[in-house]
Amino acid sequence: MPTVSLTLIAKPGCHLCDDAREIVHSVLGDLEAELPGLEVTVTELSILDNPALRDEFAEEIPVVMIDGRVHTIWRVEPARLRTALREAAE
Repeated sequence: MPTVSLTLIAKPGCHLCDDAREIVHSVLGDLEAELPGLEVTVTELSILDNPALRDEFAEEIPVVMIDGRVHTIWRVEPARLRTALREAAE
């Protein structure tokens, strides 16, 4: 099974970012049991540390990217994220 890359673009003190982080980890826990060979690398980037990310995403955080492509902005839906990660693993 291939490795899937998930990037969370966020910033400290953002309650939507905190919610997104919790959902990401919950979904990954569920998928670990369902697809034991699935490897997901998770990277979290802060718009405060990267001017280019700040310019691009300041009004859209949190942003979840899967394999370098924007999956969702603002609110993460667990079922939609789970489906996208399954599809990325195929």
